[in-house]
Amino acid sequence: MESAKRIVFFDGICNLCNSSVRFIYKRDKRNVFSYRSLQSKEAERLILDTGILENLSSIVLYEEGKVYTHSTAIFRIVSRLAPPYSWLSIFAIVPKPIRDAVYNFVAKNRYKWFGKQKEVCEFDPNFNSN
Repeated sequence: MESAKRIVFFDGICNLCNSSVRFIYKRDKRNVFSYRSLQSKEAERLILDTGILENLSSIVLYEEGKVYTHSTAIFRIVSRLAPPYSWLSIFAIVPKPIRDAVYNFVAKNRYKWFGKQKEVCEFDPNFNSN
């Protein structure tokens, strides 16, 4: 695993997830994140290296040898973005069971609401979504 950067793992067929990664990339002014799909070889290694047994349908942040998932991953990511987006991390004070319930509700419905790709989309930082 890369040690210099934090790695954001995302569902490569999920339209919401792909849009979220582009959103993060555009606001990552310090260039602290790199991006990989959950369907990538790096994600497979992460599962083996960390012993995560859950179905990785959540966004995952790999940071300094630790793995963060669900709402915790989201808040750790936004805390490193440029203001005003970093200010959203204040909502991490909401108890984790409540945050994760909201996260899981959106995650469960993401394909229905936002659609999905037929093939895995790897993040391309040169992609222009204007």
